[in-house]
Amino acid sequence: MIDVPETFVRATVDREGEAGADWIARLPSLLGELTDHWGCVPDGDVVHGGVGIVVPVVWGGATPAVLKVSFPHPGNVHEPDAFAAWGGQGAVRLYERDDSRFAMLLERVRASSLAEVEDTDEVAVVAGRISRRLAVPAPPGGLPRLRDMADGWERQLLCDQKEFDDALSARAVDAALGTVRELGHAQPDLLVHGDLHARNVLRAEREPWLAVDPKGWVGDPAYDGGTLLKALGLRMLDVGLDDEPERLRSAAHRILGLFSEAAGLDRERVGRWAQFHLVQAAFWGRRHGFRRARGGSALDRLNRFLDRAAEALTP
Repeated sequence: MIDVPETFVRATVDREGEAGADWIARLPSLLGELTDHWGCVPDGDVVHGGVGIVVPVVWGGATPAVLKVSFPHPGNVHEPDAFAAWGGQGAVRLYERDDSRFAMLLERVRASSLAEVEDTDEVAVVAGRISRRLAVPAPPGGLPRLRDMADGWERQLLCDQKEFDDALSARAVDAALGTVRELGHAQPDLLVHGDLHARNVLRAEREPWLAVDPKGWVGDPAYDGGTLLKALGLRMLDVGLDDEPERLRSAAHRILGLFSEAAGLDRERVGRWAQFHLVQAAFWGRRHGFRRARGGSALDRLNRFLDRAAEALTP
């Protein structure tokens, strides 16, 4: 029987309650059924992310792979659709899928991620190149469209602005609203990762870097540049750029430029999406906190940084 890490058990039950506890209770049997069905043998330490468990296996007696099983949730539905559409170009290969059990058999890559690369310029360039490769015509079917989320984004921004009226300048919030209204509803039918940050790009054998954990959304590839910059912002916080507005502005625009050039995208468009993501995050932190900082002075500092980063990218 495959052991489920206790950290994953606690996190799932804390987040999902009784439904999570029921699923965790069934998970060891489910993992056993899937390994038998796909002819796999466990081959290493079990790891996990926020919602999925990953079991290294040998498939068919010879092929290194991983068995990934995620907690059933709407946000996890289209991950295999994205992998299938990419066919291993810029992302790990999908070998088998069982959508009813939110399970996939995937190409095995290394455990180290792009987040471990110290050179932020290199991170931006690698992520941009990955983004360019992933921006393929969307496959037929019901993949979620970013344009269908735009009205909800606008309603939430207006609600947040009213509730947290001392958080960001009206100019910054208006810029984010402008992005939603002007770019949100008219987006190309291109497949995008949806959560392209450095921890979701892993070292591999077949290629130097491959993407994992996509949302499988359809829309503007520049949207992914925003998710990258939001995540890289934590590096700027760690080196103290939250107290140096000009250096923060310069670093953010440098990342934008490098990512945009590598991805073949319009820099202004990427910048607008990045500013939107930062405004969203600034309000989210006040409502919910973050995994990195749930409260207290650490959360206050992170919120201040997000405010300043959003202001720095406001045109």
